[in-house]
Amino acid sequence: MSRPSPTVTVMMDAARAAGRRLIRDFGEVENLQVSKKGPSDFVSAADQKAEEIIRKSLEKTRPGYGFLLEEGGEVLGSDKTHRFIIDPLDGTLNFLHGIPHFAVSIGLERDGKLRAGVVHDPMRNETFWAEENQGAWLDNKRLRVASRRKLSEAVVTTGIPQLGKDGGEKFIDELARVRAEVAAVRRFGSAALDLAWVAAGRFDGFWERGLQLWDIAAGFVLMQEAGGMVTGLDKKDPTRGSFVAANTSLAPKITELVEGRLKKPAAGSKLLKPL
Repeated sequence: MSRPSPTVTVMMDAARAAGRRLIRDFGEVENLQVSKKGPSDFVSAADQKAEEIIRKSLEKTRPGYGFLLEEGGEVLGSDKTHRFIIDPLDGTLNFLHGIPHFAVSIGLERDGKLRAGVVHDPMRNETFWAEENQGAWLDNKRLRVASRRKLSEAVVTTGIPQLGKDGGEKFIDELARVRAEVAAVRRFGSAALDLAWVAAGRFDGFWERGLQLWDIAAGFVLMQEAGGMVTGLDKKDPTRGSFVAANTSLAPKITELVEGRLKKPAAGSKLLKPL
């Protein structure tokens, strides 16, 4: 078993502290003061408080590191080589509707590259963590992506553009292509947990467009260290937020499906059966 480094340990501690606050606020969700910052894009008092808890904890233990915060934006630190990338409540809409599926996500960037990540699920008390060259873990259990190679056996998850967001019609076309080839498609509402669950082998793949770096930073490290593959859609950098995540066999196939490039045999042609 690999032990988390001191830096990952403080990231885990900060995520769990924020998670405890979220659980308390989740029990009083109807009483939260909620402000609207865009169509179907809500920010709650719980979200802001969780971010404050994480930031104060990390500033105390890693002074000088910079931050990229979902609510607070970019905060430059005196240490220009390190930056924490934080989503204090991934799955805000679930949270506000009393759906117990959301997460705290903290990624660490060093010298411009994602090096470590923590995704904490407060409701299940599960902490996923990964560090460059140290593997991906669920608490003390080593994680590996699922080994399925056939699309017809794969359960794939995705994110649906919400009210007020562009891309709805394009998504319907993508969904139709993917659904026609895979065993099932799921939509849970937290990209951070979707990526963690692909890394853990619970899902076989994930695709989405238009995410932000704080949604995916920790999950990308989990995928890398669990032996998975992240492929940018339309040949773009996946950190720009449009990508497919799966094992090395399924990722190219799902990418071709989403982009509409998967070639199917001509009518009447015969497929060779595997030996």
